[in-house]
Amino acid sequence: VQLAESGGALVQPGGSLRLSCAGSGLILRSYVVGWFRQAPEKERELVAYILSDGDTHYADAMKGRFAISRDDAKNTVYLQMNSLKPEDTAVYYCNTGAYYDSKYHPDADWGQGTQVTVSS
Repeated sequence: VQLAESGGALVQPGGSLRLSCAGSGLILRSYVVGWFRQAPEKERELVAYILSDGDTHYADAMKGRFAISRDDAKNTVYLQMNSLKPEDTAVYYCNTGAYYDSKYHPDADWGQGTQVTVSS
């Protein structure tokens, strides 16, 4: 079972990126899948997640700029990021986990993530 993040890059402020989270050994549509990020010297934070029924949720700071989606044919979850700001600079991770008590509980294991740097 493995998740592979990709798509990170250096982008100028105001630019856009699309991150991909490809699943192998598991069918992503059967799970909640979330995107997280960790900036230098900061704790990892939730960006967005998508439930198995397709319902999506976003952290307040990302609403309106980021969009999470899933392509079941490709077994991949995407994070479209628009109007990027320098404070969006971080390593971005995807994860599965469980959703109960109206809350997303990510798995304990994390991949290597993908680096997003927003700078002019």
